[in-house]
Amino acid sequence: MNDKKLRIAMLGHKRIPSREGGVEIVVEELSTRMVEQGHILTCYNRKGHHIGGQKYDTEKLKEYKGIKLKSVWTLDKKGLAAMTASFFGAICCAFGKYDVVHFHAEGPCAMLWLPKLFGKRCVATIHGLDHQRAKWGKFARAYIMLGEKCAAKFADEIIVLSEGVQNYFKQTYGRETRFIPNGVNCPEIREAQLIQKQFGLEKDSYILFLGRVVPEKGLRYLIEAFKQIKTDKKLVIAGGASDTDSFLEELQAIAKDDERILFTGFVQGRMLEELYSNAYIYTLPSDLEGMPLSLLEAMSYGNCCLVSDIAECAEVVEDKAIIFKKSDVDDLRDKLQMICDKSATVASYQDGAAAFICSKYNWDEVVRKTFIYYKK
Repeated sequence: MNDKKLRIAMLGHKRIPSREGGVEIVVEELSTRMVEQGHILTCYNRKGHHIGGQKYDTEKLKEYKGIKLKSVWTLDKKGLAAMTASFFGAICCAFGKYDVVHFHAEGPCAMLWLPKLFGKRCVATIHGLDHQRAKWGKFARAYIMLGEKCAAKFADEIIVLSEGVQNYFKQTYGRETRFIPNGVNCPEIREAQLIQKQFGLEKDSYILFLGRVVPEKGLRYLIEAFKQIKTDKKLVIAGGASDTDSFLEELQAIAKDDERILFTGFVQGRMLEELYSNAYIYTLPSDLEGMPLSLLEAMSYGNCCLVSDIAECAEVVEDKAIIFKKSDVDDLRDKLQMICDKSATVASYQDGAAAFICSKYNWDEVVRKTFIYYKK
């Protein structure tokens, strides 16, 4: 299949290059590798506000690492940005000269039928059951469900990132899907320089959460549990709000009487690398995930990880991390206290974490498997 050079379009992400969410990371990792193999890639980026702040809003690249970037008109309103961007992106794909149109996430798949109508091979990657996310209102949730149904009915192939979502599509729609988990890159460990200068953070001085600040990530439980433990370590919450500014403000209000809790805002580049490299532990207390790329990344840096017992986390870490009961503040508190008190336990989980995760999840293998389903 790789001998034939394909013209591929991707849409459904916010924009690349970007670390606004897992979808953006996946699109970039797939696209850059496909370009290296000689395929022609076009990614349809959204216009509009970047969760990292206004300094990123003006970046309008036409090309990135050989990938053609096209910005489509976007109504930058909660619940409407993905809808409008995927609508206009799908029109461009329908009339464009593409062999494969690859949709990412459920909501954008509401327009999958259009390029399909024009004879394009359409592949959908379902990154998670987005209609279950707490941030969406009734209208947005209905649109996301429409996208899910369109993917089930019209997509030539559906790729899912977890066995739970695979079972959901089989039971709900009788639709077979292809399980291809995400990959991870083996990173370079960084010394604490920028994070020391900006936030006063030293190696092993903090517990790290890194991800989007949204309700389903379990951050309320994390803050409540952390406030009850006795430790000199800080809790660092690194990430920006995603249509959830009021939720971020709520968390900051809950945390304001504990000076050990630090909100860094959106991070990427060297700052992000240093945060991963120097954490005492990484925690992901989520109620809902697709496949958590931040967890793969944290383990790739050799971190001891503390995660909720949802299948999407437990399947990733196997027996290589500490697991607590989802939404259980008391269990989370007890596990946090144990971790802070027993550095030898943390060291035992750090040993081998990177080798385990980097051998299990590989982006080149993800690309190889994805091309199998690009084939007619």
